[in-house]
Amino acid sequence: MQNQLSHILKMVEQGNLTAEEALKGLKPYESLGFATLDLQREERTGFPEVIYGEGKTAEQITGIFSKLMQYHSKVLATRISQEKANILLKTLQTSYANEQFLYDEAARTFHWIAKNYEEQWKQGYIAVVCAGTSDLPVAEEAAITAELMGNKVERLYDVGVAGLHRLLNHLEMIEGANVVIVVAGMEGALASVVGGLVSKPVVAVPTSVGYGASMNGIAALLSMLSSCASGVSVVNIDNGFGAAYFAGTLTNTIEKAMKGC
Repeated sequence: MQNQLSHILKMVEQGNLTAEEALKGLKPYESLGFATLDLQREERTGFPEVIYGEGKTAEQITGIFSKLMQYHSKVLATRISQEKANILLKTLQTSYANEQFLYDEAARTFHWIAKNYEEQWKQGYIAVVCAGTSDLPVAEEAAITAELMGNKVERLYDVGVAGLHRLLNHLEMIEGANVVIVVAGMEGALASVVGGLVSKPVVAVPTSVGYGASMNGIAALLSMLSSCASGVSVVNIDNGFGAAYFAGTLTNTIEKAMKGC
């Protein structure tokens, strides 16, 4: 917050920003009636507020999305159905004809990046490792979120423990990552295997993929929480976004350390 305040005051002093524009930049939140937007979250945490789409109407998501566009260079919405995405695209493209909005059907993410925004990619990359093709939606939610947070992403999909050689052939790539996100359903064993093979932080994501005894991801969750491999952290079932966000905070810390901040 101190950096933002100093920057705004300096621009006002130089005549590059009006008092009204400065007030807008310092506004901590904005209420839309059905939602109260945290406008300073990017300054505090490094990334703007993200819209969780489930439980919200397309009209509510559109209202939140368009308002966040006024304050940020990136906006991300997760858990967006195809039906809601169609409404968002139609409505937002009418208001912002020159802007590009991207929907990923597998990941169910909907995002926008301002045309004049130049990404400052962090050094290194995040590896997203997925056990099976059925886990791909959660893995892609993680990968897209990580990319929007300024991280390069290496994807390695369908390398579950039923065919361990598929994973072992890519160990160099996995070990080279700053952080490894492991997405797996069924018994969730892949996270322990990766955690025992590499020296990097592993963020495990249990998915709700599997037959009856997997209990919609509970078995994978408990397996990952009980991992005998050190350095494995676990997020909630199907929470690819949460895994990527946590990984992004780690890469932010790495980046600051490398720059001596």
